[in-house]
Amino acid sequence: MEAVLTDWIAERVRRHEFTGFQQAEIERGNDALSLSDIEYALLNGRIIESNPDTGRGVSCLVYGETQRGAAHVVCGRNKYSWLVIATVYIPAWPKWKSPTERNR
Repeated sequence: MEAVLTDWIAERVRRHEFTGFQQAEIERGNDALSLSDIEYALLNGRIIESNPDTGRGVSCLVYGETQRGAAHVVCGRNKYSWLVIATVYIPAWPKWKSPTERNR
């Protein structure tokens, strides 16, 4: 399956061709991120990591800004070419030094 690209992500959001896993809803609620926040982050964000097909398909990590600050969205493409949101969260220490740099 081909890589997930920023333009493709934005087009899926504009068409409302996306779905999410229960984990994404849980994390979104934990970090008080609205659906509008996630859409905005995906429309205006950038891919900071691409992940190879690990059995569930190719995925990527998108960094975008929301009204609450930085947000991360892990997403991919399903067999119907819909955007699938695996999880969303606000990047924070100890896992992240900054919104775009992992703390290794």
